[in-house]
Amino acid sequence: MKFVGQAADSHAVDIASLEEELKAKIAAAQAMAGQQDTGAPPCPITIAVVGHLTRDVEPRHVSIGPYSRFKKPDLATDDEKAEILGSVLSAASTGTTLRMCLDEMAVLEHRARSCHAHTFSMESKEFVRMLLLDGFYVLFRFGRARSNRKWHERAHGQPPPAENQIPFFVIDKIHQLITSDNGVSAAATIAEYVRELLKTHYSVATPSLTEPAWPGNLLHLLHMHFKPTVAPPFTCSGDATGEPVRRWRRAMEYHFAGVKFKGRPLGTKDTQCFLDVKLDRSGRTLEVPHLDIDAETFPLLRNLMALEQRNPDAAGSLVTAYCVFMSQVACTAADVALLSRRGVVAHGLGNDGEVATFFADLCKDVVFTVDDPASKYLRATCQELEKQFQSNWRRWAAWLRQKYFSNPWLTVGLAAAAVG
Repeated sequence: MKFVGQAADSHAVDIASLEEELKAKIAAAQAMAGQQDTGAPPCPITIAVVGHLTRDVEPRHVSIGPYSRFKKPDLATDDEKAEILGSVLSAASTGTTLRMCLDEMAVLEHRARSCHAHTFSMESKEFVRMLLLDGFYVLFRFGRARSNRKWHERAHGQPPPAENQIPFFVIDKIHQLITSDNGVSAAATIAEYVRELLKTHYSVATPSLTEPAWPGNLLHLLHMHFKPTVAPPFTCSGDATGEPVRRWRRAMEYHFAGVKFKGRPLGTKDTQCFLDVKLDRSGRTLEVPHLDIDAETFPLLRNLMALEQRNPDAAGSLVTAYCVFMSQVACTAADVALLSRRGVVAHGLGNDGEVATFFADLCKDVVFTVDDPASKYLRATCQELEKQFQSNWRRWAAWLRQKYFSNPWLTVGLAAAAVG
């Protein structure tokens, strides 16, 4: 990317360009020394590399942030980003110039670097350039900048995966520079897009976007939409006796032990997202929010888990706990078929076996212990279901219901035999 005024002769010294570069470096050095501060909320999320299963679903169109830029330089698409930068600046009603944006990105450089788990050999000039281009691109594609005109119809699709991120305070600063509406943050602007993205399949929740609940990056903003509406009870008989949970059982195993599955639609009072799994009052029916499965479902879940694995304090482990639950309950074709009949899942993939394979592989390379007291989400539910599974009389009664009482003629015969 060449800026206006760059000398055509590569051997000539462009004094004006050199002056601009040095001013940016000075501003960056002052920021590192703590002489300048943007006042933006701190970044609660660390951006890091992910496992190979998650990396396999990285984007094929555009790279955001330093990790993807180094690993897949062919995805940088800087020409497209530069075009967006020019269009947005020309449409901005605030009179913001390219120089003003570069100065602000230089101030944020040190903070942005500190949000990554690794250091990079990128020079300040290249890093500031990346922040500017990527920040404008994310705000343009996933939000709706507010000015005298709409610059672009909002894009559809998923937010960038876990490695493909830049800190959200960079995007928020750009939003402040190009919009005159100081009362609306970039998070609130982009959250409108996120709600549209999630409401069909995953969540209808509206999280708080005020301090200290501030997104660290775009994926974290999406993750903030996944919180159980009503937390399950955290204690049960298993906690008192110290019985381990070990693992979930397959749906068919619970079925043969008399446990029923019931799918619930999103949007009800106590079903705001797919995490709202709970036992009914009888303790014999497991109510699970309906999950529509398509090609984007498993990449989304893997990236949300990657965010939690790297940031357990800031992001928790709720999505990971749900994924562990589904990966063990729906790991065979028979399990998926049962859950489909009960309205828990629906899919348009090839067959139930393909879906089961995706679920079985969902949590590979994920560190999570369902018996860890710190991971209380769904733990008590798992213990209660295990207690029912281990009950011999419940399994015997369930066997009778499934073998005889489902057929009225067999029921009559059994009753006659009992009378005889």
